[in-house]
Amino acid sequence: MKVLLLLVGILLHVSQHARAGVVEVNEGAESVLLPCSYSGQILDEPFLKWSRSDLTPKYVHLQREAEEDLKDQNQQFRGRTSMNLDAFDTGDFSLTLRKPLRSDSGSYICSIFNGKEEFNLTTINLKIKDDQEEVKVTEGAEYVVLPCRTSPDLHEKTSVEWTRSEPAVNVVHMYPSTDQKNQDSLYRGRTKLNEDLLRTGDVSLTLRFPTDRDSGTYICTVYRGEDILRWRVVLKHVSKEIFPSWAIVLLVFLVLFIVSAGLLYHFRHNLIRVPQVVVDSGEKSVLLPWRTAFYLTTDTKVEWKDEDKRTVHVYQPGSDQPEDQDPFYKDRTRMKKNPLRTGDLSLTLEHPTDEDTNIYTCTVYYREEKLLKKKHVNLQVKVRKVVVTSGEKSVLLPCRTKVHLPGDATVEWMDARDWKVCVYEPGSDQPKDQYWFYRARTKMNKDLMKTGDLSLTLEHPVDKDTNIYTCTVYKDGKILMKKQVKVKVKVPQVVVDPGKESRTLSCKTTDELPGGAKVEWTDNRDKKVHVYKDGSDQPEEQDQLYSNRTQMDKDPLRTKDFSLTLKYPTDGDSNIYTCTVYNKEEKVLMKKQVQMKVKVDEEAEFTSPTGVLARAGVNVGINCTAGVASLTLAERLANADL
Repeated sequence: MKVLLLLVGILLHVSQHARAGVVEVNEGAESVLLPCSYSGQILDEPFLKWSRSDLTPKYVHLQREAEEDLKDQNQQFRGRTSMNLDAFDTGDFSLTLRKPLRSDSGSYICSIFNGKEEFNLTTINLKIKDDQEEVKVTEGAEYVVLPCRTSPDLHEKTSVEWTRSEPAVNVVHMYPSTDQKNQDSLYRGRTKLNEDLLRTGDVSLTLRFPTDRDSGTYICTVYRGEDILRWRVVLKHVSKEIFPSWAIVLLVFLVLFIVSAGLLYHFRHNLIRVPQVVVDSGEKSVLLPWRTAFYLTTDTKVEWKDEDKRTVHVYQPGSDQPEDQDPFYKDRTRMKKNPLRTGDLSLTLEHPTDEDTNIYTCTVYYREEKLLKKKHVNLQVKVRKVVVTSGEKSVLLPCRTKVHLPGDATVEWMDARDWKVCVYEPGSDQPKDQYWFYRARTKMNKDLMKTGDLSLTLEHPVDKDTNIYTCTVYKDGKILMKKQVKVKVKVPQVVVDPGKESRTLSCKTTDELPGGAKVEWTDNRDKKVHVYKDGSDQPEEQDQLYSNRTQMDKDPLRTKDFSLTLKYPTDGDSNIYTCTVYNKEEKVLMKKQVQMKVKVDEEAEFTSPTGVLARAGVNVGINCTAGVASLTLAERLANADL
C-alpha cells in the first residue's frame, strides 16, 4: 500500500511538470541546455532517461545515481551529452548537449524509471536554427541596434538576457534588473532595451558609442514561461579606411596557414585523444571517471598521479593510503568503496581550483610491479573572469552560494601570491589580518552568511590587482566551499613617437572633490613624478629624474583635470604612471593609471653621441635638464676619456 501511495504521488507530481517546452538555439553554438527538474521523492535505484522516439536506438542520455550508463546511447550523441553528477540529490535533470547540429532538432523526453514503470517528467522541443543576423557599424557611430524580436504581449514574468559569447562569455544586459550588477564593466552605462518590450515583443538591444572592441557574437535569450528562445547577432565594426590590397593578400596567406595548422592539430588531437572533464570553480567536487571491465585481483594497486608526477591518490587492497599522497591533495580525494570488485576506479576531487587544471593518470599495477592498465583524464577548471578599466572606483569579485552556511564560519579571500585580501569572521571584517597592499580597499556585504553573497568589493583597482582571487569558507579547519575569480585590470596606453617635445597623460573626474585635496603622480618604481597640494605644485618633492619636465593645470581641483604633461620623453620614460587623489586625511579619493610607451629611434640612437659612446664601450649616464640637454652632453663628451 505504501509503494502504491508513493507511485500515486509521483504521478501527481509528474502530471504538473510534464508540459512541453521549446528551446531554440543557433547551429554552431558551443552548447544548449534542455531543462528538466523534479522535486518529488526519488525511488531506490532510480534511472534517468533522455530519449527521442524518432531515433533508433532512441536513447540520447542515460544516467544512474552518480554515474552515466551510456552503452545503449545513440551514436549521434556520443561524447556530446552530460548531466550534473549530483542530479539525483538536487532534482536537476537538465541535459547539456554540446555542439548542436541541425539534425539534433526534435522532441526530447526526460523520464525517470523505477525498475517497473517509467514516468515522463517533461518534453522539450529543440529547434536548431542556421540563421543569424549580421549588423555592421561604422567607426564613430553614436549607437548601434542589435535586433531581436519575438511574439508580442509577453507575460510579465518574461526575462531577457543579452550575452556576448566571444572571446569570453560576458553579461551585456539583463531584464528585469535595476542595478545590472552582473553586467560586464565594458557595457555599463552603454546599453538599454525598449521600455514597452513586453507589449511589442521587441527586445532589441541599443549599444551606445560602439568601438572595435565590441565586435563579436551576441546571444539574445528570452525566457518565456517554459520556452527558451535564442537568437544570434554578429556585430562587425567597419573602419572608414580602405583596406589595402597587400593586406588582403597577406590575410589570405595567414588564413591558409591557420587552416593548415588547425588541420594538423585536429589530426594529432584525434590520434592521441584524452577524455576531458570541465568544471566551474566553486563546485563542491569533480569526478575523474574511469570504469574498467578488466579483472582486478586483491593484489592490485591503483595509483592516481598528475602531470607533475605528484601522487594524487593511492588505493591498495582493502583501503586508501593517505600517507602516500602529495600534501597538495591531502584530504581532498576519495574513491568509491570496493573499487577492485566493482571496476569503478573513478576519483572524486573536492573543491577544485585553477591549480587543479592538469592531466591525471590512473595506473593499475599487479603486486606493485607489473603494469596492467593506464588511463588519462584531462581536467579543466574554469574560472570566471572580471575585466575592469583603471580609473573605476571599484571592482566586484562575485562569490555566491545557495548552500546554507553556519553563522560561525570564516570567509577568507586570498590572491595567487598567498596574500590575505580580506578575512571575515562572525560579526566583522578582520583588517588586522590583511596584507598591507589591500589595507582600507576591501569591503564585504553585511549578513553575508544569511544571504550567501560572499562577494568582495575591491576599491581603486590598479594593474597590480590583476590576479586570481580565491574565496574560501571554512569552519574548525574544514573547508566548506571554495571559489575563484580572475581579475584583469586594463590600463589605457599612450604611444609616443621619438623626438616628440611632450606628451599628456590623461586623468580626469566628474566627482566633486573637497578643498585641500592632494594630487600625486608616481611611476611603477614608486618615484614621485609630480605633486600638487595646498594650491600649488611641490617641485621639492619630485624625483630628480622628472625635475623641470612636468606640468599640470594651474587649478586642477576646480577643473577636475589632473592630467600630466611630461616634456622631452625618452625610451627611459616608458612606464606605468599612477595618478592618485587624496583628501586631507590621506584617504584615497580616486586612482587612475596610464601606460606610456616611447618608441625607440634606432637610427638616432646609433648616430647620437650617446650611442657612439655606448658602442665604444663607455658607460654613459646623462641627467638632462630641459633646455640645456645638448650643452650638458657636449660637456660630457669633451671631458670623456676615450
